[in-house]
Amino acid sequence: MSPPVIVLGVGRSGTTLLRVMLDRNSELAIPYESFFVVPLARRHGRQPRLDDFVDDLGRFYQLYEWGIAPEDVRPRLREGMTTGEAIAAVFEVYAEREGKPRWGDKTPLYMQSLPQLERLFPDATWVHLVRDGRDAALSFLALPEGFSGKTWAQPRTAAQFAARWRTEILAARRIRGHYLELRYEDLVSEPERELRRVCEHASLPWEQQMLDHTGVSEVAKMPEHRNIARPPTAGLRDWRTEMSREDALAFEQVAGDVLRGGGYELLDPDAEYPTARGGLELARFATLSKSWNATAAAYQRSPLWRRSHPVLT
Repeated sequence: MSPPVIVLGVGRSGTTLLRVMLDRNSELAIPYESFFVVPLARRHGRQPRLDDFVDDLGRFYQLYEWGIAPEDVRPRLREGMTTGEAIAAVFEVYAEREGKPRWGDKTPLYMQSLPQLERLFPDATWVHLVRDGRDAALSFLALPEGFSGKTWAQPRTAAQFAARWRTEILAARRIRGHYLELRYEDLVSEPERELRRVCEHASLPWEQQMLDHTGVSEVAKMPEHRNIARPPTAGLRDWRTEMSREDALAFEQVAGDVLRGGGYELLDPDAEYPTARGGLELARFATLSKSWNATAAAYQRSPLWRRSHPVLT
């Protein structure tokens, strides 16, 4: 298959909208968030033992939601293949079921594992969607408790979200592969122009149907994605009217430099960012995130993971 298209973006940055638009292309199949890529990579290293790999596939409910069983993937696996190739085989089965020659993925959770994704899929085409972090923070902090995961690095304030937003955006910009960045605000105001940019970047044909994404969709039925059923709409969140000045300034203290670089308005445009207080917030996030990821990796490699993830039938 042609190189996969991997959509990147901090959570609540509009990546679901972009995913649905791209999935309307006749040559590209991007399922709903996978969640299994990083755990499988951690469990199987550079090269999987195929029987163990197939057994692990049966422990992820996402495959069954996609209509895929482990035995559907097994014929595509071969001895000596890399773990990245084995994981890609899952997506290839999905794309084939959708009648499309190419696959992609969109899982914001992977934004903290980008070096691992680069190793798994060295030929990938990367599309990074950036949204004003203050609007993304409003959306993220309004989610129901537990929806976006339970980690000790979970942002609970605008400043904490700013640390995550800044860290993940800068991590994506360090990708050395075939990379394109676009702004959410431009996507919703000029969807055809921005989608044509993505198609050119990803060597996809431009198709008008990509703009007709408001029909029946599995994500449109989910409360957190209810706006997908609407045409691209600017201003669904507006930090200028919905966020307190205190929170907006706290966000700037952490990530004002990245906001400025993205062309976003600042309350204090002449300040030097991140401030000392912002630096402390970034250090806090880095420590918590690193410890959580190390703990999660150790757990996913251990026998405890299989005990808590029985084979689904």
